[in-house]
Amino acid sequence: MPVPITPVLAYHAASKRYGAATALDQFDLALRPAELFALLGPNGAGKTTALALGLGLADPDAGSVQLFGQSPHALAARRQVGIMLQDAGLPDTLKVSELLAQTRAAYTQPLAVDECARTAGIESLLSRRYGRLSGGEQRRVQFALAICGRPNLLFLDEPTVGLDVEARGLLWQAIRTLRAAGCSIILTTHYLEEAEALADRVGVLVQGRLVACGSVAQIRARVSQKRIRCTSVLAAETIAAWPQVASASRAGHYIEIVTAAAEPVVRELLALDATVAELEVHRAGLAEAFVEITRAAA
Repeated sequence: MPVPITPVLAYHAASKRYGAATALDQFDLALRPAELFALLGPNGAGKTTALALGLGLADPDAGSVQLFGQSPHALAARRQVGIMLQDAGLPDTLKVSELLAQTRAAYTQPLAVDECARTAGIESLLSRRYGRLSGGEQRRVQFALAICGRPNLLFLDEPTVGLDVEARGLLWQAIRTLRAAGCSIILTTHYLEEAEALADRVGVLVQGRLVACGSVAQIRARVSQKRIRCTSVLAAETIAAWPQVASASRAGHYIEIVTAAAEPVVRELLALDATVAELEVHRAGLAEAFVEITRAAA
């Protein structure tokens, strides 16, 4: 029989309360080796609390959490982890190279400074003081600090907030490279396209409860809506009145239609307008699925 694989990070019915408020409620999750798991949810859903429990920054009131099969407080487990939180609290007066030197000293086999800098795209920032950097530059430095210890598990809490499009793309590529090299990653993000592009699995938290969990395709499949896009001389108002259509609007030269029954809508379009062209049909994306799941759960 195959030997069971120990999860990198495991929550077993973990719950956490702050006063009268339940931040996390019976949370179950097993993060697999070399897996990227995106934890999604509206503000206040419990994402940051889940990370805090996994890092040993807080303890569950009920249930348990294991990090590499040990307590999250165990030093041997913590040394295998890299962390990029929303609030880094780094000293403004230190140079980036000094911050890297301090962080690397906590690990037995850290990455070389030039490799950290190249991966995070901060080669030109090493001699600058942290407090003089822009918000996006600081986030890239925080990512370099998170990976400098060769982590087997990386916690990324909203890692691309404040980054421009180019910097976000470079960070995505660095994340993919780390995952391909065997690093497990747990990611929280409000950018649903980020989760759709990077994640092996997605979990949706609502009011502390994990209400959906699966691959991106599985989460998307929970929503039956499809989007139709085409050029047509028909008025959007006319199409919106059809019984199968949830909404229809005009965007430039195109009509965009949302429906749960694409086939009869397409047949009606072609029957009423022989000039229909550039016809595209797409199933609901992760964003639509997220909205529907969170609305139903709330």
